[in-house]
Amino acid sequence: MRHMILALALVGTPALAQDEPAHPRVAGEVPKTRSDTAPIKAYKLILVGDSTMAPGSGWASVFCAEHVKSSVACLNLGRGGRSTRSYRQEGSWAIAQNEIATRGYAGTYVLIQFGHNDQSSAPERWTAIDSEFPANLTRYVQEVRAGGGIPVLLTPLSRREFKDGRLLNTLDVWSDQVRKVATATKTPLIDLNAESAQVVQRLGPVAAMKMAMADPIAAEVEAAKAGTTLPPRTAAAARVPDAPTTPDGPRGQVGRKFDYTHVGDAGARVFSTLVANGLAKVVPALRGQLVP
Repeated sequence: MRHMILALALVGTPALAQDEPAHPRVAGEVPKTRSDTAPIKAYKLILVGDSTMAPGSGWASVFCAEHVKSSVACLNLGRGGRSTRSYRQEGSWAIAQNEIATRGYAGTYVLIQFGHNDQSSAPERWTAIDSEFPANLTRYVQEVRAGGGIPVLLTPLSRREFKDGRLLNTLDVWSDQVRKVATATKTPLIDLNAESAQVVQRLGPVAAMKMAMADPIAAEVEAAKAGTTLPPRTAAAARVPDAPTTPDGPRGQVGRKFDYTHVGDAGARVFSTLVANGLAKVVPALRGQLVP
């Protein structure tokens, strides 16, 4: 028995040694053995949507930074002010299609989230809720599959406006259209609208303000304490000063402002976690690539 225990211990020794980090070589040292690394199995996530996904104002950059492993190429192509119509018309969708066409990945997944700007009245953005919006989403799904990718639909992130203590989820009817398209096309669905609305309602109008890109003014806080948020200020009035720049440094700016739609770091962490959990549920193949 003693010899068996000793033998088992010796057998286990190489495996333990493999877990130890390799020591740095000194000058002139030549290791005794050499082997080739096994091929990597990498994945790609392409995120397509509006400002609630875009860098600086949405949840997706935090998702890419904190919720995927190094074996995942995570590309945030969210753009502020885009609808299912304008995202295609301006050429952003063509860029996404080029990314989908890139080969070498075990799987390329495209997360699609629109609704905020389809709901807008801006002439270059708006779409008809019962016809154009679902047709546009369906076309995106079809083209992702035709390009060799795997589409995942998301309902639009909830806004954080309240009346008498209750959340005004004006995007719920747009979310219904996304759900219908997901069912009709048999596409995985992350119901971000429903889940984010539950979180925001649970927080209430005052605590939900901490999700924003900037701090509210006193009048907005007082109104929220009474249960009804004030109408959003204009973008110019709500915007905080730009980040300082230098003559030879970065000069781009993300327009930071307080409103009930866009999110700062705190909001992005909450909502990106919802997306990571939702993605793991509807796409089991990615569970090992996602970080809680």
